[in-house]
Formats: sequence, C-alpha cells, structure tokens
Amino acid sequence: MTIQLTEAAARHVKANAEREGRDHSLRVGVRTSGCSGFMYIVDYADEVGESDLVYEQHGVRVVISRKSLPFLEGMEVDFVRDGLNQRFDFRNPNVRDMCGCGESFTV
Repeated sequence: MTIQLTEAAARHVKANAEREGRDHSLRVGVRTSGCSGFMYIVDYADEVGESDLVYEQHGVRVVISRKSLPFLEGMEVDFVRDGLNQRFDFRNPNVRDMCGCGESFTV
C-alpha cells in the first residue's frame, strides 16, 4: 500500500461523507504552492480519472493521481484531535524540509 490511512482518519472521512451525503472516497495529492514548494490536497473524490490510483482502507477509498504518487509514497494519514483543534496529520517519509508555519514542504 502506497499510503496508509489510519482508522481514526477513516472514521472521520466516513462520518463527514455521510453527513454530507457523499461517497466514502478521499482524494489525497500535492500541488505546487507555499514557501517550501508543495502543499497537500485533501478533498472528497467525487470522480476517479484514468490517471488515478484507487486503494481501499477501513472502508474508505483513497484516490491518488499518478503525478502525486512519488511525493506521497509511504505516507500515513492520521486524524488527530488536540483540545478544540482537529486536523489531518501527514507522516510523509519523503519530506526533507517544511516551512515555519507547516503549510508547505520540500521533497
């Protein structure tokens, strides 16, 4: 498996998808942005394109474009709650450096 989705992340995706009447599909990718070069993209995967790879974990389809795959190989996506804050947490072994605010990264 290229990307690991924790059970906590899967529960969060399922709960929000059901609340919004969407499929249990999560698109994970990267785009060029920020001061360090790349940012993560996380959204519902309403469509699956020809260049997408699809994996299923804990009842959630994880959709990744082939272009993003080299930047995400081996990454774990978790969902964490810290007091009133909650967020996806990306544990990506490919990251070499991050910007000071943690919004972008370099591979």
